[in-house]
Amino acid sequence: MKVKKIPQRMCLGCQTSRPKKELVRIVRSPEGEFSVDFTGKKPGRGAYICNNPECLAKAKKSHGLERSFKSPVDAAVYELLERELQVHASEE
Repeated sequence: MKVKKIPQRMCLGCQTSRPKKELVRIVRSPEGEFSVDFTGKKPGRGAYICNNPECLAKAKKSHGLERSFKSPVDAAVYELLERELQVHASEE
């Protein structure tokens, strides 16, 4: 039997490669809106980050989202993403 390949993605904050299912996808929609995609199925350009606020802070400091999306990201977007990650973490 053939072993199924597990897709790997790199976290923008800590720069470690992990299985795709362990990471949270951040999406920029075609309209330019940013959101957290916990299902991994929203349309738009995606970037991956670990499910903890420290990695989001590292990505903000290193401008990881700006490089990934090739466009400037407003500070309000980082605050929104941080709140969404905290809400999701409290639900689990």
